[in-house]
Amino acid sequence: MPESPEVQVLVEFLDEQIKGCVIADVDIAEFRIVKTRDRVPASLVGARITAVRRFGKHVGVATTAGWLMIGLGRNGWIRWHGAEDPSGGDPAPEVARVVLEGEAMMRLVDSGDFLAVTASVVDAPTGVAGVAALGPDPLSSDFLREDFERALGSRRKQIKALLQEQTSLAGIGNAYSDEILHRARLPHAVHAADLDADARDRLFHATVDILKRAVADRRGLPPDRLKQAKVEATVVHGRGGQACPVCGTVIIDQVFAGASAQSCPHCQPELADG
Repeated sequence: MPESPEVQVLVEFLDEQIKGCVIADVDIAEFRIVKTRDRVPASLVGARITAVRRFGKHVGVATTAGWLMIGLGRNGWIRWHGAEDPSGGDPAPEVARVVLEGEAMMRLVDSGDFLAVTASVVDAPTGVAGVAALGPDPLSSDFLREDFERALGSRRKQIKALLQEQTSLAGIGNAYSDEILHRARLPHAVHAADLDADARDRLFHATVDILKRAVADRRGLPPDRLKQAKVEATVVHGRGGQACPVCGTVIIDQVFAGASAQSCPHCQPELADG
């Protein structure tokens, strides 16, 4: 699942590559991804790209004719194909491509079992409902502890689910929620309402530190290396059956909201009642 650190690095790469370029063609191979029927992506042909920005886990391409908003879903990604790059060799299913003058292109792919990538053309990013509803972003320079506390509140909601709830905190998915909770020494199922001041403090710092460190570590990598770099950097996520690097206890596999998740039973013990 694309998450905010890798999407941020992807956006920075694309902004450097395509800012100022003119869109020569937009080819939609899978019409179901288009969510604005009155403004199809082809309406951007001839427009000049002015910026590429991230909104949670969404990519926004600003042009002189409007915004192309791309929702990456669970298994979507943008492949960069420079004008001089060799073609072929990429097995990921292509659902759309944006061709630039000079023949460089962005290829939008979705490798999931069900189609989740979306494309919309809007006047402003908030014209996409999922973007308009985003909560505060921990990677934002103006993200404050108060924003985090408002997201947690005193809710009777399991903290792993809350971390992934985009209307509460933007950009976090399954992998980074595992990493954050391990750093914060908290179990997945504890409710936000049951966290004391110390636990909240650990969780806040773990959230900000892990996401910002991930961006710093990935920055400069090309888009096709970001997923593998993320996998290689995880401490607990995807490492069930291996030894926890902190304490040596075997990391356990769990199923959380239908997805695989991992934690260390020693580092993340269940909280005592009351």
